[in-house]
Amino acid sequence: MEKRVKIVHSFGYALTGIVHSIKENTNMQIHLAVAVLVLAASLFFRVQKDEFVDLVVMIILVLSAEMINTALEEMTDLITTEHRREAKIAKDVAAGMVLVVSIGAAIVGIYIFLPYILFLARSSFGLTF
Repeated sequence: MEKRVKIVHSFGYALTGIVHSIKENTNMQIHLAVAVLVLAASLFFRVQKDEFVDLVVMIILVLSAEMINTALEEMTDLITTEHRREAKIAKDVAAGMVLVVSIGAAIVGIYIFLPYILFLARSSFGLTF
C-alpha cells in the first residue's frame, strides 16, 4: 500500500513540475502554442497516422528539452548567484539543446507538411511548382 502512495505522490510532483513550467516559462508557452498549431494543421491536412505520430514525438521532444533546460537553469541559479563561467556554459548548452531539438522538429514538420501545402496550392489556386 505504501508503494502505491509513493507512486501517486510521484505523479503529483511531476504534474506540479509540468504546471510550473507552463505557468512560469514563456518559452514553454510559445512551444505549446506552436504544438497546438501543428496539431491543428495535422487535422486540417488529414496527415497520415505515421506522420501524425512523428509530429507528436517531435512535440514531446521539444517540450521535454525545454523542461530540462528550465530545470538546469533553476538548479544553476540555486547553486550560484554570482556570474560564473561554468554556470553560463551550463545554461548556454541547455538552451542550445532546445534550439537543436526545435530545429529538428521544424525540419520534420516541413518534410511532413510541405507536400500537403503544395497540393493545396496546386488544387486551390492552380499554381504549378
